[in-house]
Amino acid sequence: MKTLHQKTALVTGGSRGIGAAIAKRLAKEGANVAITYNASAEKATAVVKEIEAFGVKGLAIKADSADPQSVIASVDRTASELGGLDIIVNNAGIAFYKDITEFSLEDFDLITAVNIRAVFAGSKAALAYMGKGGRIINIGSCQAERMPTPGGALYAMSKSALVGLTKGMARDLGPKGITVNAVHPGPIDTDMNPADGPHADYERSIMAIPEFGTGDDIAAMVAYLAGPESRYVTGAGFVVDGGTNI
Repeated sequence: MKTLHQKTALVTGGSRGIGAAIAKRLAKEGANVAITYNASAEKATAVVKEIEAFGVKGLAIKADSADPQSVIASVDRTASELGGLDIIVNNAGIAFYKDITEFSLEDFDLITAVNIRAVFAGSKAALAYMGKGGRIINIGSCQAERMPTPGGALYAMSKSALVGLTKGMARDLGPKGITVNAVHPGPIDTDMNPADGPHADYERSIMAIPEFGTGDDIAAMVAYLAGPESRYVTGAGFVVDGGTNI
């Protein structure tokens, strides 16, 4: 029996990179999976085809994570079209790096809107459909704990805030049988942070395992947290970063 048979999941930002890997892994485990995307309908459609190749339902929803109403609507549409919602993976996020003196208030508002407010809005909306066994999984960053390079103050702040939100929601939702956990990726080979990028050699130099991870490495941890074997795990953060932060 597949671990997520007859479950329904929503993965925000699921048209590429880590989000696409997570969506496909959950489908492989038997879940019907909806993804959100903001820019590329073509990429989202391709991911849905790969989801459906596992014999489950797939759905692509255009949603702007900076707009909380758009996020809430994507949750409602998932539940309506796929028959409920058991798992939400808050993966959509943005990152930009500047010296602290160069950040604007607009930068601050945008990164908090996408990386924090959207998680709150989507998770709260999902609770209308979740019962015992529900799963909320937030994708954070290893930089929530340590910032090894300059320019990442706002990004690190947003991911640190996500840790607090995860723990607080876990405390509130534990009595209802809903778990809330975070996964903190390190250097993962994606188009946002390629293994041959300008900072890749430095990143490898501070890792215990000196190689970039893949989206599948993150998806494997998410699949565990989404499944029945993690029923007694909540409020936790799992760092998957090749030993960057040790």
